[in-house]
Amino acid sequence: MTTAVLPRTDAPRSVPVSRLLGAELRWVLRRPRTLVMLGVFALVPLLISIGVAVADDGPGGGLIGAVAGNGLMLPVVAITVSLALLLPLAVAMVAADAIAGEAAQGTLRGLLIAPVGRLRLVGMKAFGVLVVAALAVLTLAVVGVLAGVVVVGRAEGQLVTLSGTTVGLGDALGRVGLVVLWTIGQLAAVGAVALAVSALTEHPSIVVASVLGGLIVFGVLSVIPALGWLQPYLLTTGWTAGADVLRDPIPPDGMVVSTLRALCYLAVGAGFAVYRMLRRDA
Repeated sequence: MTTAVLPRTDAPRSVPVSRLLGAELRWVLRRPRTLVMLGVFALVPLLISIGVAVADDGPGGGLIGAVAGNGLMLPVVAITVSLALLLPLAVAMVAADAIAGEAAQGTLRGLLIAPVGRLRLVGMKAFGVLVVAALAVLTLAVVGVLAGVVVVGRAEGQLVTLSGTTVGLGDALGRVGLVVLWTIGQLAAVGAVALAVSALTEHPSIVVASVLGGLIVFGVLSVIPALGWLQPYLLTTGWTAGADVLRDPIPPDGMVVSTLRALCYLAVGAGFAVYRMLRRDA
């Protein structure tokens, strides 16, 4: 007499990657904090354009002054200004909530024991951080283009570069797209470091304070002449290189070097985050 062997149905099944990414995306985009941050980023180019348009004593100097009558320059200026603080702050806040926030709420334990895989869990959280970073930069770019054209105005449908030449609308939008991609790469490095710190603590505020504190220290170190040898190793060095797209021809050195530097920070931060999560107790 033979005995039928029924297949086991209690074995854990791996969750599809698309389902994990979709769940993380919904969780990130439904947070009121995320929507408020995107609203703030939409205000940045609007405020700059209004300030330039209503200026009574001339546009002034610097990048913001160059926006007057040259609206297609506005999205690049808004992104460059926001990269100094607002964009890293947004990325740090999302990364803090991704792991440290989950740990503080007690939901990280469930994710660690679920049939997800810790490596995929880190990838899922990194995806959420990257999406918010991309949305923030795209918001600055899209609203910047619209506000620049409608509020500031554009020079006969063209962009007047800092070099004094003019480029067409298609070339101008291509330059905006280039600085968007470059900025997202810089923010990906910030997000990787923030995730690494987030994996070390259960307090989201520590993550935000650590990342912003580190960026402030980098900024201070970069202006001390005796420590000039440190500049090639500081992530914030070259964060003004995005404005190089406003020159004709575009000097590639600043953006290329800063991208390679960001990749180094990205590799170190992501590697440490994975290492920490693989060794973390459930």
